[in-house]
Amino acid sequence: MKISFSRNLAVVICFFSIAVALRAQDIASFEKRITVKKLSNGLTVIIMEHAEAPVFSFYTHVDAGSAQEVPGITGLAHMFEHMAFKGTHEIGTKNWPAEKVALEKVETAYAAYLKENLKEVGRDQKKVAELEKAWQDAVAAADEFVVPNQFGEIVESQGGVGLNASTDRDDTHYFYSFPQNRLELWAYLESERFLEPVMREFYKERDVVFEERRMSVDSSPQGRLLEEFLGTAYIAHPYGRPVVGWPSDLRAFSATDALNFFHKYYVPANMVVTVVGDVKAAEAMPIIERYFGRIPARPAPEPLRIKEPPQQALRQVMIHDHSQPLYIEGYHRPDLHDPDDSVYDVVSDLLSKGRTSRLYRSLVRDKRIAIAAQGGSFPGSKYPSLFFFFAAPTQGHTAEEMAGAIHEEIEKLKTQDVTDEELLSIKTRAKADLIRGLGNDQGLAFQLGEYQALYGDWRELFKQIEQIDKVTKEDIRRVANKTFREENRTVAKMETEAPKATAAPAKGEQK
Repeated sequence: MKISFSRNLAVVICFFSIAVALRAQDIASFEKRITVKKLSNGLTVIIMEHAEAPVFSFYTHVDAGSAQEVPGITGLAHMFEHMAFKGTHEIGTKNWPAEKVALEKVETAYAAYLKENLKEVGRDQKKVAELEKAWQDAVAAADEFVVPNQFGEIVESQGGVGLNASTDRDDTHYFYSFPQNRLELWAYLESERFLEPVMREFYKERDVVFEERRMSVDSSPQGRLLEEFLGTAYIAHPYGRPVVGWPSDLRAFSATDALNFFHKYYVPANMVVTVVGDVKAAEAMPIIERYFGRIPARPAPEPLRIKEPPQQALRQVMIHDHSQPLYIEGYHRPDLHDPDDSVYDVVSDLLSKGRTSRLYRSLVRDKRIAIAAQGGSFPGSKYPSLFFFFAAPTQGHTAEEMAGAIHEEIEKLKTQDVTDEELLSIKTRAKADLIRGLGNDQGLAFQLGEYQALYGDWRELFKQIEQIDKVTKEDIRRVANKTFREENRTVAKMETEAPKATAAPAKGEQK
């Protein structure tokens, strides 16, 4: 009793200390420092004054990811992210008018090569080789005008740090930080690459992306299993396709395809730009408007039409490999706008957050049958997603054993209430995670921009914590029983393939 009381007391004290800190960072205090404006071209700009150091961070959110791709161009959202660092009409070129002509010749040559190479009937291999050489020669000619990495070098030479970007299924993000006195330079650079992108070194970069796929999927047992799992769980929705793209698409799509994708999705109405740091909104907004307002207004892309049909039966996939065993299972769940979204967040924390989580305690610590075990929502949030479980067995244990142990934990969720201590700890951690996420300019920029884009209001960041605080034990049991059903389950296993036996030498042969 004494130990239990001490633990509960510590949790309560932690809860109240975090609650005090959170009140100091509530919506009202943020509203005083945040300015939101939609420019005339449709771009949403958020500025937060946070003058703790003479720097600022930004976050550009483009509401387009691999879910916006169609068959034949998978991987293109990620590919364009790479191209956004290649410069503009003014940056990265020795002579733009001449380079423009050279790049047009590259596309003409590539289109001719691809047309012949994709013929299913009557393909002339000699002609394919000639057209491929003509295309490669055109690429070499265009490369003569390139000033490599000039965009990044400008950023770094002016004190920029953390220059990076990422693409996932729902969206694409660009970010870095600059000294406070480089705001106008940032506004020029960031707006310029979305005003006048250039498909410079496109096919060379396409090879880089192809290598990324080889390393992260083709040469990775976990990557291959995950790709098979998602392709099995989704039969219609693009969440079932890899963000990095299919190999055939990575050998086929063109710079012209990339520009078409850009013109459709990189439109101001589909973008949010957030700036956080030592800036004054009254001074910064006119500068941002001057540069980003140059981007032409275009219609926002239409919403994704396709919806994943309800799963009607258990789906399974098995891979035999020289790798260690791995186990994944997943269940379809609704998107982030569903009233139960916060319940799934609580279940994820309960199962996977740290060494006190249920999956870690059961599979890793107590039973010692797994080296890792976790669960949570994946692969996206904007559209109906999956609640997945993953486990990697310890030596001598199988993927099938992981299934049994995971199902024991699922059954507890369905039939037994979580403890008061567990629920309080989860809600306390949610508040602590929010505070940590708001602790620096980059984290602030990311979270404010993300919530503005996904919910249409950055304030939803704080409301999400309120929703988690309302989750009850009954909610957890209800959602577990609604979601974790066999007919809604997809399973992917990787079992270790036994080494092939060496044939015994024939009589008279030497070993």
